[in-house]
Amino acid sequence: MINPLLFRAHTTNLAALEVGKHFYWQIGGLEIHGQVLLVSWIVIGVLLIASAIATSNIQRIPAKFQNFMEYVLEFIQGIAKDQIGEKHYREWMPFIGSLFLFIFVSNWLGALVPWKLIHLPEGELAAPTSDINTTVALALLVSVAYFYAGLSNKGLGYFSRYVVASPFLLPIWVLEDFTRPLSLSFRLFGNILADELVVGVFVLLVPLFVPLIVMALGLFTSAVQALIFATLAAVYIGEAIEGHGEEEHEH
Repeated sequence: MINPLLFRAHTTNLAALEVGKHFYWQIGGLEIHGQVLLVSWIVIGVLLIASAIATSNIQRIPAKFQNFMEYVLEFIQGIAKDQIGEKHYREWMPFIGSLFLFIFVSNWLGALVPWKLIHLPEGELAAPTSDINTTVALALLVSVAYFYAGLSNKGLGYFSRYVVASPFLLPIWVLEDFTRPLSLSFRLFGNILADELVVGVFVLLVPLFVPLIVMALGLFTSAVQALIFATLAAVYIGEAIEGHGEEEHEH
């Protein structure tokens, strides 16, 4: 019987995938998932290097990499502007852009880089977004941003939205505000982990062409997951600012 928390394809290192087994760093009384931090730092490094290259020699008529990075910036601007609105989107672009780029690069590095060739004492390197701790942390950031957006624009009057429709449903409205970002985290975690498991199984069973097709589909899914997370985060922030949630509760 296969333990669902530990799946290992023993016939090939490239097909091995360990779930629930981590490489820990002991810092005081805390145990930190070392492999998640390592790959997260690599993702951040990739983003910093890409930003430095794109801005090192800015031209009036962009070419090549600068043109690509400007397209990415316009794409993120479109997400923020469409969901948050013309008035407030600029102040939230760095947050929405950071979410999208971190998740996108994490997912793609997890799919494209053969991390399993790097051996750790325990666990293995993989996309940070395949770890529930990372996705829940991102969801908590969205929750904090959501409440900050509402409070900074409406003050304490923001909380009146919870009792406008019915004071008796107050716990449900509060729970809804926390569960919506958390549902994003579980969707992202589940999809990225499932993609890695499927690729691992196909590499084990059909180690030639089929895994490449599945990997290409996984890259597309990874990009879509980053887009969904960033877009819905912007939607939630836009609702907090404009008060769409109140309208929904009234109906």
